[in-house]
Amino acid sequence: MITIIDYGMGNLRSVQKGFEKVGFEAKVTADPGDVRSADKLVLPGVGAFKDCMDNLREGGFVEPILHHVEAGKPFLGICLGLQLLFSESEEFGRHQGLGIIPGKVVRFPADMRVAGEELKVPHMGWNQISLLQDIPLFRGVADGTSVYFVHSYYVVPDDSQAVATTTEYGMTFCSAICRDNVMATQFHPEKSQQVGLQILKNFGEMK
Repeated sequence: MITIIDYGMGNLRSVQKGFEKVGFEAKVTADPGDVRSADKLVLPGVGAFKDCMDNLREGGFVEPILHHVEAGKPFLGICLGLQLLFSESEEFGRHQGLGIIPGKVVRFPADMRVAGEELKVPHMGWNQISLLQDIPLFRGVADGTSVYFVHSYYVVPDDSQAVATTTEYGMTFCSAICRDNVMATQFHPEKSQQVGLQILKNFGEMK
């Protein structure tokens, strides 16, 4: 069973449907007890970092998430679910995250340009990923594959070894991380068509 955390922030049904398309049962839950007993855990997220952390704390999810990670069970963060893993974010002030991955969340610079053309923030649409780690999550995914992004902030891990993929958008940024059983993507697998479904399938097959 794959458990998707419902803490009031995220398009949970689309993630659930993605797993169902590749043959895995996925349960959306707002019960911290379900999170604690999950075999595989997914943390999606859209919105503001502080609001999401407040909802995780108020919903009683922080301790079960940390317990799941410490137990070595597969964990997948998606979009803001990646950013929440980090120590802190500078979005609308400075706010503490879950602290699972040391590092910070920062905003894209306002003046990014390519060939003289200003790049818009948020970074929205299809862009390529460069694979830096050979990990099960990206089995069957080719280097340079395009996936779907919507974000204004990106993560900066303290340990570069945690970076699983990078992407170019006026600069090189970390677009996915992997450390032991913890995996997370800045892009949306559930919106990335066949390659996204492959990623969800790979996660579902993990032991």
